[in-house]
Amino acid sequence: MTFRTSPQLVGDYFRLFVNRRAYTVQSARPHAESGRNYYYRPTDKKSGAGLSLTTETLRRHLEGEITIALYAINPATQGCKWIAIDADYKNALEDLLKLNYYLGRDKVHGALEKSRRGGHLWVFFETPQPARSCRIYVYDLALRLGVPVKGGNLPEGIEIFPKHDRLKPGEFGNAIRGPLGIHRGADRRYWFYGADYELEKQMAYLKHVPKVSGAQLEILIAGKAIPPELAGRKPQPEATRMRRGNGNGREFRILDHIKTKLRKVGRNYVTRCPSCAEGGHDRSGDNLAISIQDPRKYICWAGCRKEMIREALGCPIRYRQSA
Repeated sequence: MTFRTSPQLVGDYFRLFVNRRAYTVQSARPHAESGRNYYYRPTDKKSGAGLSLTTETLRRHLEGEITIALYAINPATQGCKWIAIDADYKNALEDLLKLNYYLGRDKVHGALEKSRRGGHLWVFFETPQPARSCRIYVYDLALRLGVPVKGGNLPEGIEIFPKHDRLKPGEFGNAIRGPLGIHRGADRRYWFYGADYELEKQMAYLKHVPKVSGAQLEILIAGKAIPPELAGRKPQPEATRMRRGNGNGREFRILDHIKTKLRKVGRNYVTRCPSCAEGGHDRSGDNLAISIQDPRKYICWAGCRKEMIREALGCPIRYRQSA
């Protein structure tokens, strides 16, 4: 079906979901070998700089011309407008319904969105809240209810967006498909359960979902912390300048550190991204592309930055501290 949007609808979507201007786009064509529709960061053809999200981009997403994914954390504030719980395993919907019920008991209102194999459960905040606080609350609730959390020792379970407590300047974290767009792999639009299947009615419903206040969140997480096995990587020290080597004078060579199987796809080697793998992602083992001609060039199609990939390989990029 073709949907038309209004400036008001696009503006409402922006205010509810957009916390930073960086975004990714889902490929319209599936990868020839894996059959997956990967996400990539759109860039300016002349400068190579990442494009900023605009209301025109949102209009095209909502009308089905393109499909975008959004980042939760704004690194300038380390805050989030929302937190999303993604579940796509067997009986995932049952776990999401359980979580939504107990959210309600905490007077937290979730909005449940359909997905290919399960769903996404969204919680919105009155004002952006610290990413760490958001994650603490959901982790604690899931573990109390016995809902599996992906990561640690579990290969399947819910995934929480944002996936990081904080980001360094220039980092992106992990993006999640923007709601109400068309999933290119499934060639369909997934709706929220709380309203009729029309964009205006969906947005009217989402606008009226009660938002969590900062004071309410602080009460909910008082005395709680993220379990150590799910805490993720420790933040690295701030720096003013980056060195590309290993710190021993030798230039870093990523192929010296990749232990997973490499496959040739066009001009690249393709393999599992070590940063994605740390979070239990990249099941197909093809998120990381490495140039065959110049292995110094590599990219994760899921959005992991080089700093994240290097850290996951145990070879973090060294920083010179400011004087």
